[in-house]
Amino acid sequence: MLLTIALITFAQLVILGSVIFLENRDPTKTIIWLLILGVLPILGALLYVLLGRVVRKHQLSRHKQVREGQIEEILKDLQVKPSEVNVDQTGNILMNKKLARLLLNDASAPLTFNNRAEVLTNGNETFESLFAALQDAKHYIHLEFFIFHNDAIGQDLLNLLIRKVSEGVKVRVLVDGLVNRSLKNRFGELRRAGVEAEEFYPVRFPFLSKRLNLRNHRKIVIVDGRVGFLGGLNVGDEYLSRNQKIGFWRDTFLKLEGDSVNFLQSVFLNDWNGATRQDISDPIYYPQPWKYETQMTQIAATGPDSDWGSMLEIFFVALTSAEKTIFIETPYFIPDEGSIMALKTAALSGLDVRVILQGVPDHKITYWASHSYVEELLESGVRIYRYQKGILHAKILILDGEIGVVGSTNFDIRSFSLNFEISAFIYDCPLAQRLERDFYQDLTDSEELVLEEYKKRPLLNRIKESSARLFSPLL
Repeated sequence: MLLTIALITFAQLVILGSVIFLENRDPTKTIIWLLILGVLPILGALLYVLLGRVVRKHQLSRHKQVREGQIEEILKDLQVKPSEVNVDQTGNILMNKKLARLLLNDASAPLTFNNRAEVLTNGNETFESLFAALQDAKHYIHLEFFIFHNDAIGQDLLNLLIRKVSEGVKVRVLVDGLVNRSLKNRFGELRRAGVEAEEFYPVRFPFLSKRLNLRNHRKIVIVDGRVGFLGGLNVGDEYLSRNQKIGFWRDTFLKLEGDSVNFLQSVFLNDWNGATRQDISDPIYYPQPWKYETQMTQIAATGPDSDWGSMLEIFFVALTSAEKTIFIETPYFIPDEGSIMALKTAALSGLDVRVILQGVPDHKITYWASHSYVEELLESGVRIYRYQKGILHAKILILDGEIGVVGSTNFDIRSFSLNFEISAFIYDCPLAQRLERDFYQDLTDSEELVLEEYKKRPLLNRIKESSARLFSPLL
């Protein structure tokens, strides 16, 4: 009996090992998974089923039902003509043209010109602006969040949505299907009130589901097709710095108006279709934009359903195209070797490269994994800071004081490869400089890491960094 069980187990491990080998993924990941499987066969198999399985892009193609061509047809009458020709209108700056063309071809992110964006710093500014827009809604409200807590701010928001439904406003709420148990308990109440509430890729059997790695990390709000919001904040009291255990929460959101809202809308409706199989493409959801300032903007929606590497490739081109400054603010910093090389090369070439990381961690493993890259970056001249005022959660990239990038995308493997993310790339000096002011303020609230001092860190810290980094490719 025991021999039979042993033979069956061995056969299963050989089959699983062959599957891992034939996936042709990154060699480091393959070797680590095979080592884990060899040393801890049962646990390794469970971990692989839970975290490691590759989901082929064609398996997710059904998620994109509202095609870019269909959107272009809808928007033709609005004189919004997304095409590669528009890329030539980004001016004489080579970085702008290179990045804009890549976003168009790699992330299907059309370049629009008639836009206005406002930077919202931290929770109070964000929720004040968000609630004001929701209260003015006349036709529909679309909300999409990774996390939506059923706490004080969450209840205030839900009560407002229910009231808007009673006023005849159509309300759709989409949340990630893994991390919103408290909100799911209110789905029945919301639906009875007329709110359409749905989950994105719900996980029914956590230990058997490959969907654990297909999380919707996007934060999107659209009101009447006129106003859109995106950024790093979720819905919860901690994002307003109300949680005493967590303390101050540093984050950034964007309020958008103009043509770019149409493409933010298309992302939401694609995601809604993926969750509900409802193909919503009525032109009513793409109203004629009002005239705003000339502000070039691209909305990049990336994820495991993308045809290419998308955000990883986009960030690489951004880093290698900058000529003066690269400012990065990210809570989770687990780059690939190409991104590390791009940062080091930029610093060695004389660019001012600065990165602000968490100083107060909300996730210990990612915190220590992030710090495993610090020493080699410091050696190349990259300046690295740890934010000390509270939890840093903003996701910001600023290039040459010309381009500002704000969204849900962290500078890590999960955001680059496994999560559905959303980011706005804005080619506008005033907005980039507005983001820079926040960045410089955050520098004053941070401690700069000095190479000689950092080398003296305790051995225990080095062990934590190396251990966390070792397992980061498995994420």
